Amino acid sequence: MIIVTGAAGFIGSNLVQALNRRGDVEIVAVDNLTRGDKFRNLVDCELADYLDKDAFRQALAAGDFDGEVSAVLHQGACSDTMQTDGRYMLDNNYRYSLELLEFCRSEDIPFIYASSASVYGAGPSFKEDPQFEKPLNVYGYSKFLFDQVVRRRWSENTAQVVGLRYFNVYGPREAHKARMASVAWHFFNQYRTEGRVKLFEGSGGYAAGEQRRDFIFVEDAVKANLFFLDHPGLSGIFNLGTGRAQTFNEMAVATVNAVRDAQGKEPLPLEEMLALNIIDYVPFPAGLAEKYQSFTQADLSELRKAGYSAPFLSVEEGVQRYVDWLLKQ
Repeated sequence: MIIVTGAAGFIGSNLVQALNRRGDVEIVAVDNLTRGDKFRNLVDCELADYLDKDAFRQALAAGDFDGEVSAVLHQGACSDTMQTDGRYMLDNNYRYSLELLEFCRSEDIPFIYASSASVYGAGPSFKEDPQFEKPLNVYGYSKFLFDQVVRRRWSENTAQVVGLRYFNVYGPREAHKARMASVAWHFFNQYRTEGRVKLFEGSGGYAAGEQRRDFIFVEDAVKANLFFLDHPGLSGIFNLGTGRAQTFNEMAVATVNAVRDAQGKEPLPLEEMLALNIIDYVPFPAGLAEKYQSFTQADLSELRKAGYSAPFLSVEEGVQRYVDWLLKQ
């Protein structure tokens, strides 16, 4: 069986569905359903079992899964970059990950886990090297700390260990994340309800809406996970983005025009959206500006060197697919 943690979450549920599509149904889903509405992400998925995260950790420690698991895909984490409870963050993101790493080593099975581009802080270099890693918040630090432990213990690995540093992932099944959902989700809902979208004012030397992020569609993130699952001889910590930064303005324009296309309306350029007040720039919330990544762009050298050659969707392509999906819900 395959264990997927964070299975009711955003990337986890997309991963479970992708596994199902290729015939993998012996999946144990692990999550924390304190927020019960996340169950919707698993309604169309086939599972062998579901376990609450705390019950799973206890069962793991008791040896209940010894000899039963073929791989662990660890997507479970608190991804709230505004969370200030460091004790919770380090237990949930660091200690939990360490328990799973030790289990996979003892069982000689692959361990593929979610790291994060947040380890790089403000950048400007986004290459998998400790000299470029300077997290700005406790979430980023929890991911950074685990990556550092993984690196120090490479010689102890008995099977595949892969850390994937997700950049800005967006796409289906993220609604439960609320304020932490992608800007694509927020832009879609703002435009549908208010007829306009809200972007932050300028920061980090960038004009309003011109901050740049490496936005990656969730389908592309899932494909990379499955690539490593299918190549158990590959290990390492790898960036997972598109390798191409695009602006928040481009994301907003793509989202608005995808909705307009569904309405049978002509697309509009950025300048016209600004003139029509479809795009509005707002101040940063208190405490966010100094922790904000105004630019991210994955260096894909190591990922490509590992043999992953698949192309990535642009913002325009991914947002069109996402909006089409959202409109069908």
